[in-house]
Amino acid sequence: MNEYWLTGGTVADGTGSAPSRVDVRVTDDTITALGDAPPGAETIELQGRVLTPGLIDAHVHLGVSSPITAQFGFQLSAAEIAADIFTCAGDALDAGFTTVRDTGGIDGGVVEVIKKGKVRGPRVLSCGPVQCQTGGHGYYGSAWEPTDLWTQHHVPGLCALSLMSGDAGELRRNVRESFRRGATFLKLCVTGGVVGGNDHLDDTQFSVEEIAVAVEEASARGTYVTVHAHNNGGIRNAVLAGVRCVEHGTDIDVETAELMREHDVALIPTFAVVEQLADTEAMGLGSEARDRIAGVRERMASALRIATETGLRVGLGSDLIGPNQARRGEELRLRAALETPMRALVSATSVNAQILGVGETVGKIGEGMLADMVAWREDPLQDASRFADPAMAAIVIKDGRLMKKEN
Repeated sequence: MNEYWLTGGTVADGTGSAPSRVDVRVTDDTITALGDAPPGAETIELQGRVLTPGLIDAHVHLGVSSPITAQFGFQLSAAEIAADIFTCAGDALDAGFTTVRDTGGIDGGVVEVIKKGKVRGPRVLSCGPVQCQTGGHGYYGSAWEPTDLWTQHHVPGLCALSLMSGDAGELRRNVRESFRRGATFLKLCVTGGVVGGNDHLDDTQFSVEEIAVAVEEASARGTYVTVHAHNNGGIRNAVLAGVRCVEHGTDIDVETAELMREHDVALIPTFAVVEQLADTEAMGLGSEARDRIAGVRERMASALRIATETGLRVGLGSDLIGPNQARRGEELRLRAALETPMRALVSATSVNAQILGVGETVGKIGEGMLADMVAWREDPLQDASRFADPAMAAIVIKDGRLMKKEN
């Protein structure tokens, strides 16, 4: 048995309660007590630092950790793509993220090697490849590339961005294939996107009946569907089909938010990627992406306000893509500017855990929870920019194991 106490810190437990001075006992991989460490106990001294639950990013793309054009243009070796993925996973852990939900890009092998401890990284929940309609959002083949060659961009066990479906039958086959390859939930693209090929933000993709096929297959396995969706038409289609969660939700209006509340559908806004994509030159994107990104941040902020006022569960996801994902905590900084640092922390911990279906084990500091925690060098609840700086995460603990410790 391995047992130690975290002492001399202030605990913000992830529920929104006021931080308190309390010691935390860890036994093997579990938090087993909160109180005062007894004399002679093995301790890790926090030196007055704020201790929070390990952060959760509900929208990551580890499998898109290389320059996008190069990765999908057959310009990179599998070895380089793998190196970028594993570097990105380690960066997420070092930034204080102990759990991530990968919403498209990695194949099951990445999840397994991190789980086995062969590669440093957070706990990963993965949908495997995104489900997209033929030629819809999620397809990045060249204009002259036959669509049936798209899956040749996949590297089995490593990365697989998307599977395309032309009808409900193909979609059913593809989601079953995703589950066979280790997916624990499903993601569908039901509108166009900012980084797109032949689609637009106001396009709707997949019909209610097609989305319902994925929901049926997920329900049969005791899991759920989340959807990439920007416009209200696509969001309403997805809600009526039975999905659990909406990613982005850029143009959510009051009517759509009320429909989501009626069906208990959560929202994951993604502000960090909007900031990232605004620098289209650095991202290697064309002028069409610049046109698409215009006004998205303001509309997403409005959607966040409407969702909060309507009483939706609102989680947190960064959606960062490409090689510049080290500052994953930018999402908390951006959210804190629109809300408060504490509300950003709660969204990134206990609320995200509930949405992802893992709220019984992670997302809070409390007895019986897995020992996933971060000690911050300076208080991020006073200045949320500290969430965005990986150097501020002085101690990172995952499953009771010390993954990072700096003086």
